[in-house]
Amino acid sequence: MHRRPALLDAPSNLGLRPPTPGAVPGCYKLPGALRDCGLQRRLNAVDAGCVTPPRYDRGEWQEGDGVFNAAAMATYTVSLADRVGALLHDDQFPIILGGDCSILLGTTLALARRGRYGLVFIDGHDDFRHAGNSSKIGAAAGEDLALVTGRGQADLTDIEGRRPYVRDSDVVVVGVRDADPNQGELDDLGIPVWNVSRIRQEGAAVIADAVIAHLERAELEGFWVHLDADVLDSHVMPAVDSPDPGGLEHEELVALLDPLLAAPSCAGLQVTIFDPDLDPDGRLARDLTDTLIASLRD
Repeated sequence: MHRRPALLDAPSNLGLRPPTPGAVPGCYKLPGALRDCGLQRRLNAVDAGCVTPPRYDRGEWQEGDGVFNAAAMATYTVSLADRVGALLHDDQFPIILGGDCSILLGTTLALARRGRYGLVFIDGHDDFRHAGNSSKIGAAAGEDLALVTGRGQADLTDIEGRRPYVRDSDVVVVGVRDADPNQGELDDLGIPVWNVSRIRQEGAAVIADAVIAHLERAELEGFWVHLDADVLDSHVMPAVDSPDPGGLEHEELVALLDPLLAAPSCAGLQVTIFDPDLDPDGRLARDLTDTLIASLRD
């Protein structure tokens, strides 16, 4: 990591379905849980504050109505982009603590305002659901990669006339489970996908080098790293909305993240989906914090 890190909280849960009727997703507590584990102190990071999201309220939304919370999400996207852009302008290294994966709209909008950037999408799922491959559009946290590459309703995908915020050719997908349902579509689009088996076969450090080589092209200003905690195996990280077996171990994630975040062209990192409501003793928050610290060492 070549610049001083700046922690910015983005505790939006607007892109997730309610875990139970009448409840709201608990991932909005992610920033507080990691800060309680000393993340800011241990990184010697600037405290860049919080971008407070609008109220979670799906109203009378029904299946077929498009993305729920869309108007609130669009407003939040612009607010988050403004704050991320200011950190980048000040030559700091933003570490954005989500929140759910819909915050990717804000971070990539910030990058699109500056130029052309790549995206390293580290996630247990491809989040590439869109109207062309599904009739279940609604939760942006399962559609964020599709949205930021321009697939979906214009009020989210074409803010400020900047669709797409990231081009297909500038995306890599890393850490998805081996049975990823959209692997064929991503292959057809030329989006490189390294699933868990490939990471283990080739080695995390080799994969990281390949990712950097793909994204350190002259036409790109740099790249952004998106990290969804559900890339970790459910036996070490069950506190997510969709825990699945067959994911990475903490050590494998560190081996992957360390060279990516140390690359001079890495513009920043966001962390999403960890739900402290599912971690009553705080152990999983401590493990995730330790993994981030190990991955962000100088």
